[in-house]
Amino acid sequence: MSVTPGTKGKKWTVTVQRADRKERAFEVNHVVFALGSGMGQIPDIPGQDDFKGQILHSSKHNLATDHSGKRLLLSGLAPHDICADYADNGVDVTMVQRSPSYVMSTKEGMPRFMTIFWEGGPPTDVAHRVNASYPNSLLKLMHQRVTKDIAEADKELLDGLRKRGFKTNLGDDDAGFLITALNGGGGYYLDVGASKMIIDGKIKLKSDGPISRFTQTGLLFEDCSTLEADVVVFATGYADARHSYRALLPESLHDKLYPIWGLDKEGELNSIWREVGGRSKDAELNGIWCMMGDLALCQRDMSGLSGSDTAARNALSGQIAQTMLGQPTPTHIMRGHTGAVWASAFFKDRRRVVTGSRDHTLRIWDVDKGTLVGGPFEGHENCVRSVAISPDDKRIASGGDDQTIIIWDVETKQKVFSPLVKHTGRVRSVCFSPNGKRLASGSNDFKVVIWDAETGAVLSTLDGHSYDVYSVTFSPDGLKLASGSLDRTIRVWRTDNAELILQIAHQDGVRSVVWSPDGQQLVSASNDATVNFWDSSNGHRIDQPCTGHTDTIYSLAISSDGTFIATASADNTARLWNTKSHQQLGQSLKHRTARVYCVAISHDGALLVSGDYNAKVRFWSVKTILEQSKAQERIGMVEEARRLLSRSDTQMRCHNDDEPTGVIDSINNQSSDSNDKHSLSDIFPINITVLNASITSDPHTAEEILTQAINVDGKNYDLYANRSVVRARNSEWDNALQDAVKVRCSVYHDDVDDGFIAQSIAIQPSLLGYISKAIALCGNDQLWDAMEVFDMAFLFSNRDQVTVDLLLLIKAVVLFNASRHDEAMRRVQDLAVTYRHSDTFLCSVVNMYLHVQLAIVAFEDGRYSEATDQLDDSVSSITDLFSRRTLLEPRLMIFTVLFGWDFDSLWQTIHQKRCDAFLRAGRVVEAVESIQHMMSMIDDAAKECCLEWSTAFKKDCTTHCILKGDEAAAASNYDMAIELYSAGIKLDSSCATLYAQRSRANLRRNLFTEAIRDAEMVIELNPLSHVWYELNYAALHGAKRYDDAINAFKIMLSKLEDTPDAQIRELRQQYVSPFEVEDSIQKAIHAHLENAPLRLLNTFTGCLCDRQAQINTFKASTEYKELLSSSMKYPRLQIEPIKEAAIKYFRWVMLSHRWENKEPLLHDIQDKVVYDLGPVGTVVKLQTFCRVARDAGYHWAWSDTCCIDQNSNVELQRSVNSMFVWYRQSALTIVYLSDVPPSAKSGALAKCVWITRGWTVQEFLAPTVVLFYQADWTLYLNDHSPNHKESGTIMQELEYSTGIDTRALIAFHPGMSGAREKLQWASTRATTLQEDIAYSLFGIFGIHLPVIYGESKQNALGRLLQEIVAQSGDISALDWAGKSSEFNSCLPADITSYKPPPCTLPCLTEDQMQMLVSSLRNSAVVEFASTLYTRLDNLTAPRFANRRLHLPCIAFPVTELRRRRGQDEEKCFTYDVKADGLDDLLVTTEDKLVQFSPARPTQQTFLLVRPWNRYDLGLPDFADDARSVGDWSESESLSYYSFGGYSDGDRPVRSDDIESHLRELRLIVRLGQPFGALLLAQQRGGEYKRIASNRNIIAQVRDLAVVHNMMDVRTLEIL
Repeated sequence: MSVTPGTKGKKWTVTVQRADRKERAFEVNHVVFALGSGMGQIPDIPGQDDFKGQILHSSKHNLATDHSGKRLLLSGLAPHDICADYADNGVDVTMVQRSPSYVMSTKEGMPRFMTIFWEGGPPTDVAHRVNASYPNSLLKLMHQRVTKDIAEADKELLDGLRKRGFKTNLGDDDAGFLITALNGGGGYYLDVGASKMIIDGKIKLKSDGPISRFTQTGLLFEDCSTLEADVVVFATGYADARHSYRALLPESLHDKLYPIWGLDKEGELNSIWREVGGRSKDAELNGIWCMMGDLALCQRDMSGLSGSDTAARNALSGQIAQTMLGQPTPTHIMRGHTGAVWASAFFKDRRRVVTGSRDHTLRIWDVDKGTLVGGPFEGHENCVRSVAISPDDKRIASGGDDQTIIIWDVETKQKVFSPLVKHTGRVRSVCFSPNGKRLASGSNDFKVVIWDAETGAVLSTLDGHSYDVYSVTFSPDGLKLASGSLDRTIRVWRTDNAELILQIAHQDGVRSVVWSPDGQQLVSASNDATVNFWDSSNGHRIDQPCTGHTDTIYSLAISSDGTFIATASADNTARLWNTKSHQQLGQSLKHRTARVYCVAISHDGALLVSGDYNAKVRFWSVKTILEQSKAQERIGMVEEARRLLSRSDTQMRCHNDDEPTGVIDSINNQSSDSNDKHSLSDIFPINITVLNASITSDPHTAEEILTQAINVDGKNYDLYANRSVVRARNSEWDNALQDAVKVRCSVYHDDVDDGFIAQSIAIQPSLLGYISKAIALCGNDQLWDAMEVFDMAFLFSNRDQVTVDLLLLIKAVVLFNASRHDEAMRRVQDLAVTYRHSDTFLCSVVNMYLHVQLAIVAFEDGRYSEATDQLDDSVSSITDLFSRRTLLEPRLMIFTVLFGWDFDSLWQTIHQKRCDAFLRAGRVVEAVESIQHMMSMIDDAAKECCLEWSTAFKKDCTTHCILKGDEAAAASNYDMAIELYSAGIKLDSSCATLYAQRSRANLRRNLFTEAIRDAEMVIELNPLSHVWYELNYAALHGAKRYDDAINAFKIMLSKLEDTPDAQIRELRQQYVSPFEVEDSIQKAIHAHLENAPLRLLNTFTGCLCDRQAQINTFKASTEYKELLSSSMKYPRLQIEPIKEAAIKYFRWVMLSHRWENKEPLLHDIQDKVVYDLGPVGTVVKLQTFCRVARDAGYHWAWSDTCCIDQNSNVELQRSVNSMFVWYRQSALTIVYLSDVPPSAKSGALAKCVWITRGWTVQEFLAPTVVLFYQADWTLYLNDHSPNHKESGTIMQELEYSTGIDTRALIAFHPGMSGAREKLQWASTRATTLQEDIAYSLFGIFGIHLPVIYGESKQNALGRLLQEIVAQSGDISALDWAGKSSEFNSCLPADITSYKPPPCTLPCLTEDQMQMLVSSLRNSAVVEFASTLYTRLDNLTAPRFANRRLHLPCIAFPVTELRRRRGQDEEKCFTYDVKADGLDDLLVTTEDKLVQFSPARPTQQTFLLVRPWNRYDLGLPDFADDARSVGDWSESESLSYYSFGGYSDGDRPVRSDDIESHLRELRLIVRLGQPFGALLLAQQRGGEYKRIASNRNIIAQVRDLAVVHNMMDVRTLEIL
C-alpha cells in the first residue's frame, strides 16, 4: 500500500494489505521493487469515444479465442507474438506497423550473440561475470559487427518481409536487439514463426501510413484509407515505470526517482538492480532497489545471495520479515502557515485544531475535512509561541515573541481586549485554568503570571525561576500550577496565594510539563531528550524515564485518560509512549527533514496533531499507531526466538569445526592464508627496481635501469613486462605497448625450445605482460582491444580465485582511468558482492581509492558539492583502514606499481581535498569543521608537513567566512551569518572584524548577550577605536543594560574627542551630548506635569508621591535610562520621541466613585505603602484601584480621597479649579460602581448612586477614556472594550439616566455655550457639601473662582451664575422657575430650578418670516424699526456689579394687576396682568403683590420686561464659519422689498441698505413673537427686583404694526 521513510534506525516502513484486508507494517533497510515495466500505454488518437468496438492494450491480452469471429487490428512496435496467436486460432488479424522494427531469427542470431552462454561455454557464473565485465558501450561496438553477420544470415527472411511491405532496420545504432532492448524495451522481434505468417499472408499487414483517427467501425489513416475492426489492440509499450513507484512512495520523493530502464550517459542501465535514487550518502532513496529484466540480469545481480552465502540470505529474509511493521502515515497534512508551527491545541469537539506559527498568526483547521476553517488571526507582531483553548471552546489565548498575550473570541475572530502586557520577554507558554476564569503564562523573563481571563487583570506574579520559563500548566482541580524552566527545575505553586509548595530538580532544562488527569503525577520533557514522571506530592521520580529521542523534546501532551503521552522533538519525530511501562508505542512519526515543535492529543484520544519547522501540520490516527505497536511486539518476540536459535546453531558449529568466532579474526586469518599461498612475486614478477621506483615516485630512473638490463639480457620477458609497466606510468603508451607485445609474442612464437614454453606457461610468466599491454592500449584509446587483452589474461589465472579477483580489480581500475567511472565502480561493487570467501579487503581499498579519484575528478571539473559527497564517504573508510594499518598490506603494492597509487599520503590528500571542496562549494562552515577535524587527528610532525597549506587555507577560509557572512547578513539571514562568523573565529580568534560582524548579526537577531560578549572581545583586541564602543553601546542598549550602555557611549564620545585624526573628530558632531538629552527630558517632564495632579499614587510601589518624587522615580526607572540611552545617538535632539516617552511614563489613571464612610485620607496613607494597609473597608477599594491601574500598565493613579490635602486652602483651591483638567488629561478614568452587583444586566448603571452625585458629572464628561467597574471590580456588562465611551450600549444607558446627549457624553467641550442645558444636567445632582453643587461645575463652564467652603449654597451658586452671565452675556441662566436667590433676585435659590427644560418657543418658518416682513409696508413702521434697531444695537451686554444685575431689556409698563380668587392663597397667588402693547397674561408667584388698575393706580412701578438678547438682531455669528453674511443672497433680500412694494422712486437702492432695512424689519417680526418675560417690581431706591414665578411667564406683543409700544429700551438695575 505504501513505502515511507522509516523509524527506529530503519530506513523504510512498508505497509501492506493482506487478503483479509488487514494492514501490516514492516520496518526495513532495503525494499526491492519488482513491479514490472509499468502500466500499459495507449496512444491518444482522436475519435476513441466514437469507436463502437473494443480497445485493448496488449498487456490485457488473455486468449485469442476471446475474440473468435471478430476482426482485429494490432498496432505497435512489434506485436508479432499476439498476431501469431490470433492467426493460429483463426481470427482475422491485421498488423498495423507504425515504424520500422528489428527482426532477428533466433536460429541465426542467438548462437552469434550469446556465444559465451552457448553449448561448450564456461560455467554460467563465470560467463555472467565475464559478460558483465564489458561496458555496454563496448558491447554496442561488438554487436554492430555481429548484427551485420546475422542480417546476412537472415537475408531470405528479411527480404520476404520487405516484399510484403514490412519495414525493418538493424536496431538502435545498428547494434541489434540487445542495445535496442536496453534503450527502450521494445521495437524488435526475435522471430519464432510470426515473420513467416506475415510473408504467407496469414497475418495481414498495413504499413503505408500513420493512423489519423478512429471511426465508428475502425481506423482512418492519413492516406484516407480505412480498416474495419471489432477490436483494436495496441502493443505500444508501457508508461514510465516510475508511475508504479510513485503510487507507493510519498509525494516528496517522486522527483527524487532516477529514470528506470534505458541507458544513461555512460551506457549503463538506469536504476536496474541499483538504488533508484543514486548511492550518495545523503540520497533520500537509499535502500529502494529496482528488480527488472530477464533471468540473466537476475542471475548476475543476485549472485551475491547464491550458494553458501547464508548470511546474506538470512539478512534479506530478516528484512522481508521486518516489512510486516509499517511506518505510520498522516491522515492529513495541512499547509497554510508560512513559518514554523510552534504551538497547537485541540478543541473539545475534536473537529478543530488551532495552531500558532512563526508567521505571527493563528489558524483553525477542520480535522475531518483537512481544511482551514478559521483565520488567520492577526495581531501579534512576532512569532506565536503558544496557544491554549478555554474549557468552553469559546476563546483562544496566544503568547508570542512580542511579549504579549492575546485572548481571541473564536466566533468573531477578534481580540476580546487589548493584548495583555506584563512580561518583558518572549511568552513561551499559556494555559487556561480548568474553570476558564484564569490564565497562566510563562516567559523568557523568568516569570510566571496568573491573569484574570475575563478582565485581563494580573492576579499574581510568581518569581523564583532563574532562567526562561518554557511551560505552565494548571492541575486538574485548578488549585496548583506547575512551571518548567531551563533552570532545570519544575516548580509547583498554590494558585490562591502564589505560595511555592514543591520544587523538582531536573537533569537538564525543562521544555514541557503536564499533569496526569488524576493530578497524582507530573510528566516533563527536557533538553536531554528524555521524558520523566514525578510524584506530584513529593517530587520523587517514578521509574525510569522514556528514552529514544536523539535530540531536545520541545513539546509534551497527555491523553485525557492518562494512558499515553505524545512528544515532539528536534530529531524530526513525534512519538507515543505508554505511561505505565514508559516504553514507546509503535513507530516514530517522522517529519523527515523538519524539527517537530508541538504535539496535541484530541480529547477522545483518537487523533494526534504535530507541527514542524517546515510550516506543516500533520494529523495522525492514534488507533493505527497503537495497533502497529501491538504487531511490533508480536513480531519482536518471533525475531528474538529466531535470534536465539541462530546463535545456538553458530556456537555449535564453531565448537565442532574450530571456526573463528570473530569477524575480524576470520578476515585476518583468511588474509594470512592468502598471503601464504599467493605472494605478490608469485602472481606478478615485479622487478625490485620497479617496486622501489614506484614507492619513491621515480619511474624515469627505473626505465633507465631496466633498459640497461634488457640490453644485457634481451630474452628476459620479465624485464620487458616491467619496463612496459614503467613506460605506461610515464604515459609512453606506444613504447609500453611495444614492450608488452614482445613479451606476448615471445610466449606464443618461440618454437625453438618447447620445454621453455611449457615452463613459462606453468609459472604464468606473461600475465604481467598482458596487463601492461591492456593498460597501454587504454592509454592509446583502444579500449575495446584492451578488454580483449584482459580476457586473454584470464587464461593465465589457472582459475585461481585470488588472481582472478585481482585481475578484475585491475581491469576495473583501467576502465576508471579510461573515464568509464560508473562502469568501473559497479564492477568493484559487484566483485565485493560476489566473493565466495569473506576477504573483501582489496575490493574495499580499491573502491575507496576510486571514490577519492572520482572526487578529485569532480573537484577539477568544478563540481565541488559532488566532490564533497564522495570525499565524505571516503573519510570514514580511510580512517578505518588506517586504524587497522591495512594500507600497509603487500598486495596493494601492485596498484602502486601499475598506477602510481600513493597510499602513504592518501589520508592527508582526502582531507585536504575535502577541505578545499567544501570551501569551493561555498560550504564554508563545513570547510572549517573539516580542517579542524583533520588537524585534531594528526600529530605534530604531520602538522608541520602541511603547515604551509593549512595556513593558506585558514586565511582563505576566514576571508570567505567574512564575505559569506556579510552576504547572509545583507539578505537578513542572520542565523547563517552568525554561523559563518563563528566558523571564522574558530580559525582565527584574533580577527576583530569577525567578532564585530558577529556582534552586529547577533544584534539583528536580538541575541544581546552574545552581541555584548563579541563587542567586548573586539574592544579587547582593539581598544583604541570608537567604532567598537559604539557597537558595545548598541548591544548593551538592546540588552536593556542602559547604565552600561550610557557609559559605553560616553567612552565612545571621549574616543572621538581625543583622537588625533581630524576627520574622525568631526564624527563627534553626529551625536548629542548626554547633558543636552537630560535637559530636554527635564523640560518635557515639566511641560507635561503642568496639567497633572499635585500628588499621585505609584501603582507599582503603593507610595504617594508629590511632583518631585514622581520625577525622581522616573529618573531611577528603566524607562528613563532607556530614553536617555536611545536619545544620544542622533545628531539632533529628537524632541517628539522625548515628549512621547515622558507622556507615556507620567500617564495617570483617575478614580471616579461615590464617597463612602471612612475613606482613606491623605494623612492615612502619607509615608505608607497602600498595599501594606489592612485590607478593610474602603482601603480595599483604593488598593484594588491601584492594582487595576498597575496591571493596565500605568505607573500613576489619583483618588480624590487621599491625593488632596484638605487642610491646605491653597491646594484645595487649586485642586477644585484644576480637577476637570486632570480628568481631561488622564489616560484612563475608572468609574467604580460600588452598588452594582457582579454580572449585572443593562440598566443597573441608571439605578446606581454614583449617577446622582454632583461631582461625577465632570468625572464622566471630562475624560476621553472611561471604564466602568462593578462592585467586584469586574467590567460592567462584561464589556472588555478598551473604552466604554465607545460602547453604544453603555452610552445609551448613560444618556437615558443623565439626560445628556450621547455626543456630549463622548466628546464634551467645556465652556459657556449651552449654559442653560448644562445647568439642567446638574439640576438633579446632590453633593455632600452644599457648596460643591456649584464648585463641581467650575470645570464644565471653564471657570476659575475662589473656593470658599462655609459660604451658603445660594452664594456659591450665585457667584457661579454671575460669572457665567458676566463672561458670556448669555441670559439663558435667567430662564428658571422657582424661588429667587438671596444673592440676586434674577438668579434661582437652588440648582433644581433648572430641572424643567429651557423655555423653547415656536420659531417662524422662513416663509412665515417673509410673509410677515412683507406685511409691514407702512413707511412709518420702517422708520420706527430703524430707530428701534439702533437703540437695541447700542445696548451693552448684561453685567453684574456688587451682586446687582444690569439687564438691558425692552420694558412694557404694567397697567393693571389683579389677583384671582379661589386659589390656594397660602402658598401662591395668581394675578391677571395687563401691560401696554402686550396681550393680557397670568402670573403665579409666592409673592403677595399690590393690586392696581387705571382706576386705582399705585405709586410702585411694575414692568414686564423682555431681557434683551443680541441674537435677535440677526447679526451673523462670526465664530461660526457656516453662518456668515454671505449666506444671505442679494437677490433674496431684494425680493422682500419688491414684494412689499417699497421703492425710492427710480433711484437705485444700494445692496447694503436693503440688507439693513431687511434686518430691521425681521427684528420687528421677531419681537412680535411670544417671549419669556420677567416681572419686575420697582424698589424704593429706584432699582428693581424680580418677582419669581413657579412657571415661565410667556408674553406677546399685541400688534406687530404698533412699533412704538416696543420702543421703551433701557438697562435696568436689578437687586
